[in-house]
Amino acid sequence: MDKTKGCGQDGHLSHQGLKLSTSGVNIMASMEGRDPSCSSLVKDALADHEKPGFKLCSYVERFSETHAGPIPIIKSGLGKDDLFSTFHVRWGIHRLNYTVAPGLYGIGNPGRTSEVLVTANFKLTFDHLRKALPHTSAWILVLDTKGINVWCAAGKGTFSTRELVKRIEDCSLEKIVDHKRVIVPQLGATGVSAVDVKKQSGFRVVYGPIRARDIPAFFKNNRRADQKMRQVSFTLYERFILTPVEIKNALKPACITSLVLFVVSGLGPGGFSFSGAWERGLLSVLALATGIFSGGFVTPVLLPYIPFREFAAKGIITGSVFAILLMVAVSPAINGMAGSGALFLFSLVISSYLAMNFTGTTPFTSPSGVEKEMKRFIPVQVAALAVSTGLWICSAFK
Repeated sequence: MDKTKGCGQDGHLSHQGLKLSTSGVNIMASMEGRDPSCSSLVKDALADHEKPGFKLCSYVERFSETHAGPIPIIKSGLGKDDLFSTFHVRWGIHRLNYTVAPGLYGIGNPGRTSEVLVTANFKLTFDHLRKALPHTSAWILVLDTKGINVWCAAGKGTFSTRELVKRIEDCSLEKIVDHKRVIVPQLGATGVSAVDVKKQSGFRVVYGPIRARDIPAFFKNNRRADQKMRQVSFTLYERFILTPVEIKNALKPACITSLVLFVVSGLGPGGFSFSGAWERGLLSVLALATGIFSGGFVTPVLLPYIPFREFAAKGIITGSVFAILLMVAVSPAINGMAGSGALFLFSLVISSYLAMNFTGTTPFTSPSGVEKEMKRFIPVQVAALAVSTGLWICSAFK
């Protein structure tokens, strides 16, 4: 049922441009004796998309008749539901289900000479592309990347030569355009072989710019990308918008860790103390929160300005600064040097680990570099965590 996946996160099945409620599909399929996933069912519905069981996707403006059948024409502007969903996804909510149905779409008033832009079916990527084309007429070929963006999908093998050739054949692209050319994002080049696509489909691959906003200029320049269009950026804003999902992903482990901290904090000379668990537990949870803020937010935002290449080392630097500030703020409540050292080390470890975890979100690293960094720093982080735990327990006996 891969052909029916996408178009929203409400559990409905969907084809290009249409959302099909499960009941509507099953009823119509049983009446007509057809497979609910077949394309003919959708084509029948296009004549009257208001019929029970069908709903036009909010980003679809109309349908255009072509020699290969009706194609949904999408809007370039984002609506309230798009913006609301984007906010959710930035916080990691419904991230794995944020997809559009793979297939061919149009934007503007595309015709037989219009360019064909290839993209992923992660809706955030799809939205970035259409938002960048307010005055452009083109076809958009969406590949089934399982809801993953172009760059990551190319590395995982879902934004691939095989998938591109399959989509070209499935949508009968040769019946829709007179030329034999598709524009593939530069970041998808690792997954798509231009030579193999040409051999298998007859279509020539042209690698487009990195950023969707450069596509109109790319077209005006006779499909040539200048040096700026080929360079990956990682600006303050681009780093900032990635931090919510990093923090959100840390919250569940943080809640479990907090429970452990309260238990460990209650250990003392008289066994387990609820008052000790509460008073000392709050201090340790505060150190945890400081580490999360330092490693999950401050380090990514200030990434280029923090010394050292390794992200774990960057997290140690920012973690040290915020851990010292924490020590100054709560020093009256800490029992001796052992307690201070324990909280300092603990906050530092959390900051370093979360900063290192951010390596998979940036263009600054490579797989081999990440592996090397993890082998070097994870043993150090584990050792520091063990020392911190020992000091924290010992501080209760003084």
